[in-house]
Formats: sequence, structure tokens, C-alpha cells
Amino acid sequence: MRVFKVLSIVLLLAAMPVFADNAFEPASAGGVYVAPSPGAPVWDGPRAVLYDNGPLATGFGTGVGGADESILQSVSLGMSTLGAGHQFALGYRIADQFTIPAGETWDITNITFFAYQTGSSTTSTMTQISVEIRDAMPPGGSVVFGDTATNYLGTTAWSNIYRVTETTTGAASDRPIMAQVANTPVVLGAGTYWISWSTDGTLGSGPWAPPVTMVGNATTGDGLQSLDGGASYAALVDGGTTTPQGLPFIVEGTIQGGGGGGGGGGGGGTGAAAEPIPTLSNSGIVILVLAFIGIAAVLIRRRM
Repeated sequence: MRVFKVLSIVLLLAAMPVFADNAFEPASAGGVYVAPSPGAPVWDGPRAVLYDNGPLATGFGTGVGGADESILQSVSLGMSTLGAGHQFALGYRIADQFTIPAGETWDITNITFFAYQTGSSTTSTMTQISVEIRDAMPPGGSVVFGDTATNYLGTTAWSNIYRVTETTTGAASDRPIMAQVANTPVVLGAGTYWISWSTDGTLGSGPWAPPVTMVGNATTGDGLQSLDGGASYAALVDGGTTTPQGLPFIVEGTIQGGGGGGGGGGGGGTGAAAEPIPTLSNSGIVILVLAFIGIAAVLIRRRM
């Protein structure tokens, strides 16, 4: 019995680094060149943005083949986390929030998330994304949409962005970031909501979620990560700077009673309606013509 206990402890300790490694991908993982897939579809971007939770690309046209890059500031700021683990198979989840302004109701059609698997070509390897929306920080509050098991993935394609470090920019292409457009039909009123999600893919690495990336900023948001299926969450921080990280996602849909989606900052509406141009009716035109004839007749008489 004592031997069994000792073996159990040894196995547990041996497994701990594996769990820790799956929680994030460090900059020390490096980066190599992977040839892009000819003809692989490229995400054509959002169309009706209600909310954008933050930038992802910081190097425009600086990547392999002229692609954009999300550059981890590993040298200038000492950051070390390339991506956060949110593997569906392991029960890992990540979460972040958005706010619907007072007086607005959003008819949300889909939400786009971003992830990569190291070693992938530009053909997306993503196969599943579970989405849950709560009206408070998870695991608190009530679920207003989704769950932790259903696959809501609609389409997925390369975002035209590579995740790289400052030492591999322009050379590494083994982390192409994929856009995952999830079908999320839900109508929500004003308030703050938290989205949690988890992704699955066909490769052994990750999937990893690249944090919001902003040049010169080590703190980029207030994302969360769960390593126990969503039972508890902790702040998502960069491993090198221990600063809080945000997670990029884009909410699309329409504002009820207000037309199409607004701008990227979160909940713009439609512009003011155009003022009508005054026009004359047929009777008005006749009256105007008769008035001109009358004025002309008076002028002619005066000359005579």
C-alpha cells in the first residue's frame, strides 16, 4: 500500500509540468518557417461590428509573404506568453467581457474568436468552439446563451496574421492565427456580459488564443482562464510581466430599432436620417407658371 501511494505521488508530480505547459505557450517555444497552403481561404473580416474587444495585429505587411503579424513584445517589454491554452479536450476555457450601452438592445448573429495551433499551415485546423455568455463574471451569474459542450463553429479561415515574437518577425510562419466565426443568435439588452469559450483542433499543439496586442503596452485587458472546465477562473496574465491580458473577439449583429452594426469600439448605431428635399406638386407647378405669366403681362403693359 505504501509503495502504491509513493508511485501515485510520483505520477502526479510528473504530470504537473504537462498541465502547466498546456495552460500557455511560452516565447521560448521559438518559431520556424512553414509553407502556406496554396488556395487556402482567408477570412474576409467582419461586416456588421457591434463590438471589437481589441487589436491583434501590430505589424502590417511585415510577415512571411507580406502577411500581417501579431508580435509578442518579448524583447522590448519582456513579455513571454504567445498564447493562452483553451483546449476543449482538457476542459480549459478563457473568458472576457463586453458592455451593451444603456438604451440599446443588440440582436447578435455571430462572434468571431481567434486561435492558432503551432505547426499549422494556413489551412485552418479548428474543428470546434463552445461558447457561453453570462450576465456576470464566470462562474457567477446566469447563462444567457450557449453552454460548455455544444459546437457553435460556423466557419473558420486564416486571419492573414501570424503570431510571432520580436526575434522571429518576418521569418516564422508556424503560428497562423485562425478566425473562428461562431453562430450565436441571441438578443441582449443593456448591461455587461462575459463570454467564455473553448476550442478544439486537429493538431497536437494547443489550440492557443493570442492575447490582445498593443505596441508599447504590456497590460491589454482583463481576460480570465479556467483550467477546471469553468468551475473557477483566474486572471489571465503574461508569464514574463505578470500583467493582465485581454482576449480579442468581435461581436456582430444589429441594434434593434437602429439598423446595422456600429463601429469597432462597442455599439455605435446608424447615422442621422437624411432630410427630404422639398418638391412641388403638379398643382403647385401650375400656380407657379400662372404667376410668372401674370408678372410678364404686367411688365409688357408697362412698356407699352
